[in-house]
Amino acid sequence: MKTCLVVDDSKVIRKVARHILETLNFEVSEAGDGREALESCLKSAPDVILLDWNMPVMGGMDFLRALRESAVTRRPKVVFCTTENGMAYIRAAIEAGADEYVMKPFDRETLESKLQIVGVA
Repeated sequence: MKTCLVVDDSKVIRKVARHILETLNFEVSEAGDGREALESCLKSAPDVILLDWNMPVMGGMDFLRALRESAVTRRPKVVFCTTENGMAYIRAAIEAGADEYVMKPFDRETLESKLQIVGVA
């Protein structure tokens, strides 16, 4: 079974994402910020990470940089999942190592297509 780590400071977003991902046969874990997510990845890297941009403690971009510099041996696919929709944000996310980008709010169809694009659906 594929694994996904949902990283978002919103419990509602994590719950919605979990529901969608579980219907797509993913085993889902959650983190409320980038620091929690990094600790989780160091223990066991998921196949894919659904990553929020704006979070307290450690935001999405800082997490992505830290993940790239970490000792994680298997690099998970990263899908930024955010309300930031400017081309500069998208470009910055991709340049920092994100594999894809999805806008909030998202639905099952949109998320599934993004997961297919990165090769994990």
